[in-house]
Amino acid sequence: MEERIRARGLTPGYEGRAVSGPVDFVLRRGDWLAVLGENGAGKTTLLRTVLGLLPPVAGCLETPGLVPGQLGWLPQQTAVQRDMPASVWEVALSGRQGRRGWRPFYGREDRAAAARALEQVGMAGFARRRFRELSGGQRQRVLLARALCAGDQLLLLDEPVTGLDSQAAAGMYRLLAELNRQGTAIFMISHDLAGARQYASHVLYLGAQTSFFGTRAEYENWKGENAWA
Repeated sequence: MEERIRARGLTPGYEGRAVSGPVDFVLRRGDWLAVLGENGAGKTTLLRTVLGLLPPVAGCLETPGLVPGQLGWLPQQTAVQRDMPASVWEVALSGRQGRRGWRPFYGREDRAAAARALEQVGMAGFARRRFRELSGGQRQRVLLARALCAGDQLLLLDEPVTGLDSQAAAGMYRLLAELNRQGTAIFMISHDLAGARQYASHVLYLGAQTSFFGTRAEYENWKGENAWA
């Protein structure tokens, strides 16, 4: 199975200062990795390291065949994002910026990718609507379409259902599960243990004293032996 991420002794941190111990994990095509752990354990720093926004303090990080500017990243929603005056179409199309290079305009391939992504997330009929007019769940679907436009081999998700009601969260998980079944690898930071246990194939747990990587079933066994996790 094709590898999307491989980490060996990877130590994330800022300005040479580690925020967690070294971790080893691999994410392959069709895997869904849930990154769990305590607040302040380094989950977001690890995500920023995978995105190429921060250099690792130590260790090795490989993303075979993937370009940093072409990773599908779905960050947490912010007030600025919610108030964007752009249309749904413009938001989705902006995911192609990393692929546009020096071209001043989006090309036919870019527009086709945006149309395809909006169709995938069930938002094609909203293309002309203003982003800020949408519900929280609809906005998150459009932002997912933008991430797919950037790159659909690997999705990096930071708390993808935070702030969504139960119905919108369930819809987002079903959508991600379908993308995952089609081969998209998913790297998801989450505090939603129920969602992670239902959908993730693998778990990476970051703790103050230890870390764990393995399949979901292996994590459940490990957690049973480490009640504090």
